[in-house]
Amino acid sequence: MKAGCSQLKPAALVLIFNFCFYASQQVSELQVCERCSGPVLNGSEVGRFCVSSAGRIDGRCCLRNDNTSDPERIIGLDLSNCSLTHVEDLQGASATLIIDLSLNPLANVSDAAFQGFSELNYMILPQDIGCPGGNTSWEKVAVKDGNRLCEGQKDLCNQTGQLSMNCPENSLCAPYGPGFFECSCADNHHGYKCLREGEFPTLQVFGPLGASTVVISFLLWVTQRRKAKSL
Repeated sequence: MKAGCSQLKPAALVLIFNFCFYASQQVSELQVCERCSGPVLNGSEVGRFCVSSAGRIDGRCCLRNDNTSDPERIIGLDLSNCSLTHVEDLQGASATLIIDLSLNPLANVSDAAFQGFSELNYMILPQDIGCPGGNTSWEKVAVKDGNRLCEGQKDLCNQTGQLSMNCPENSLCAPYGPGFFECSCADNHHGYKCLREGEFPTLQVFGPLGASTVVISFLLWVTQRRKAKSL
């Protein structure tokens, strides 16, 4: 029985570590929901979107509320009337579909703040703030009731997952937020500008690195053990 228990301990530790890491990651992602006090109001744009999407309100976020996807996924973010002077560190909400930043004394909004927000489809901004990526990154841009509305993020690639002139040869283009796209090597290509053909030599690249890491770790362990004995 003792041997069996000793074998279970490493597995249990791994499970505990994975659970703690996942939980801490979820907490860090949901911190953006507490950026402002109070919950999303039912009458707000994000509130109405959340109701129509059968979402769940958590602070200033609308979370997806179903059993088929990540239940903590942020699909709506309401940071309106939060006295924000700048926007940064919203990566916890990179999968959101709608963001409201109206009624804030924003000086400007950096395009880089929305890198990776490829699913963002609707934004509400103060009237004097331009849409991220410029007007050409959106299907429709309008000014209404003192707000600027950015609707329908455009795909800068010819077609998602297809070859594009925006990317090097032998690579695929995918949207990466308003005004941004990213390129990834097509099958059987890798390296600089995807010019090398064939499978990536994973074993040749990471094998020596892993071996050297094990050796260095062992030497450090031996050194520390000797120091402990000498004390």
